[in-house]
Amino acid sequence: MAILAGISVPAAGAAADELRTAAAARYIAGLVLNNRMDSLKRARSVAIRFETDGADYTFRAYLDGNGNGVRTTEIRSGVDEPIGSVGRLGENFRDVVFGLRADAPDADGGRGTGTDGVRIGSSRLLVTSADGTATSGTIYVRGRRAQYAVRVLGATGRTRVLKFEPGSATWTSR
Repeated sequence: MAILAGISVPAAGAAADELRTAAAARYIAGLVLNNRMDSLKRARSVAIRFETDGADYTFRAYLDGNGNGVRTTEIRSGVDEPIGSVGRLGENFRDVVFGLRADAPDADGGRGTGTDGVRIGSSRLLVTSADGTATSGTIYVRGRRAQYAVRVLGATGRTRVLKFEPGSATWTSR
């Protein structure tokens, strides 16, 4: 019984980590889709702004207030207003953060590109526009063992969720 318990506890922990990390990646993909639909409905740009918070990021949605797109300076001045509250992955998905494992290549196969989990440009704004387009980029979500990526395709604004398979060192679509 002790041997079986010793084998099953780590396996259950790995499965729970996999589920939490996959759910977090789908949650981020859902936020992007929700903002895309909100942009189309309002005929105005909506953006998710990612801000560093220690070793992780917070995120919040903003609405274009003057028709020229969501801009960092206009967020600071109050022209582009927040929609909803500030979010943190760890609040809903224990032990899950934005980041790329040091031993994993990025979703394009590049190695040594760093562990930063938000790769959408220097402004850290993922903008969805009223014409259905979005900022292109990749958002990496990492659990204790599991690694996922949310790819945003700029021309269509659509997302793809990818899972990193450590055994083959490849990314697969989920």
